[in-house]
Amino acid sequence: MKQLSGLDSAFVYLETATTPMHIGSLCIYDQSTAPGGVVGFKDIIRFFGERLHKAKAFRQRLVTVPMSLGHPYWIEDPEFDLEFHLRHIALPKPGDWRQLCILTARLLSRPLDMNRPLWEAWVIEGLNNVEGVPKNSFAIVSKVHHAAIDGISGAEIAAALHGFSPDDEVEPPETPWVPDREPTSLEMLGRNLINDAKLPVKLGRFAYDGAKSLTRLAAGLITKQIRLPGGAPRTRFNDNVSAHRVFDAVTFDLNEIKKIKTSCEGATVNDVMLTICGGALRKYLASKEELPERSLVAMAPVSIRQDDQRGEEGNLVSVLSIPIRSDIDDPLERLHAVHAESSEAKRFTFTAGPEVGMELFGFIPSTTTGLTARAYGKLRLAERFSPTFNTVITNVPIGKQTLYSMGSQMVAYYGLGPVFHGVGLFQALMGYGDNITVNVVSCRKMMPDPAFYCECLRESFEECRSRTRDVSNNRP
Repeated sequence: MKQLSGLDSAFVYLETATTPMHIGSLCIYDQSTAPGGVVGFKDIIRFFGERLHKAKAFRQRLVTVPMSLGHPYWIEDPEFDLEFHLRHIALPKPGDWRQLCILTARLLSRPLDMNRPLWEAWVIEGLNNVEGVPKNSFAIVSKVHHAAIDGISGAEIAAALHGFSPDDEVEPPETPWVPDREPTSLEMLGRNLINDAKLPVKLGRFAYDGAKSLTRLAAGLITKQIRLPGGAPRTRFNDNVSAHRVFDAVTFDLNEIKKIKTSCEGATVNDVMLTICGGALRKYLASKEELPERSLVAMAPVSIRQDDQRGEEGNLVSVLSIPIRSDIDDPLERLHAVHAESSEAKRFTFTAGPEVGMELFGFIPSTTTGLTARAYGKLRLAERFSPTFNTVITNVPIGKQTLYSMGSQMVAYYGLGPVFHGVGLFQALMGYGDNITVNVVSCRKMMPDPAFYCECLRESFEECRSRTRDVSNNRP
């Protein structure tokens, strides 16, 4: 048994019927590379079964402390049933991209069963008319609760199910899997008392680290080496979300993105993608006559996972607050501004100590966290408080090498994430092979037209590319 951290537990407390807190992916596979050119559903079940030992999240489920007096625990589920977690479905004809997006959004909208290991994988057949996808390909929509993984550990789970060749074989587990006995309520209360006894020591360590962070912050602010992040303007994405989701995605050539970044010294691929998203949101909101004068602000999660923490479940993340300069029309000027804002955000977060905010969740009483999360939605507090962020934009590189799973070549990888009250737009930047994809998840009432937003992304990209060419042509 292992207790969830305060941050991991917060994702459990945020779980409601309208705000399911799972992340995941939509992967498309060409089964022509598999032995015999066909992958059956039983083959997929066997494939997953041989790899369950590669990630703890597959067979762990939650057990709670009575009366929510402490954070939940993970146990190895004694009732684990692999076939409950693997589902099989097909698109109706014609089996096109729009149908796949709608089905993905519907699956993403469904909460996970919190009494089971917190993941599902839906095998989708019938992709017969998706542009750029070989005939007879299939897709897998996977969902894993955010309490179990962050973006980096999620990529590690993906790595457990993929290899670099069609005939990749998995090493057997070093020791047999042993399920846990479900603990009694009395045992859970006893564990909670032991953890409470350790709290003063943990609190003292946190206070010491916090004091150092405050000292660094004060020095940085006084010397003007850093500045406090500002708030965000209110937009349609800063309201309560419904239970319904939309999904769509746009893929760009990574080499073209790298060319754009050369027009701003020191800029990164991430800076260019933030610039494109800022331009797209500018276009989208302007078309609704809702463009604020101030820049929209992105919550950008960053991993603080060390090398010796790879393979661990849970979340080890901090967040950057980055204005994406939707207030600037010129794309090149916007790129320079985003690069400056990104650099400033990194200075602030790493001066403050990125781990301090994560540790803070460990000292908030579990009953308080749960009640606050539920009240925030029921009382529609997102409408009453000034927003801090307008969108989540997270960057999760998958790698340039071609991946295979179940003997099938992965031809496309799309990222899925949660939206929640107050921040109803999630955008994942996924780099795979020579492409980078902007994956868009939103509340259906906030963004009823995701295909139009994707068109705004394309236009924003083309403007950035055009301006970069103009600058290159005018160089002496």
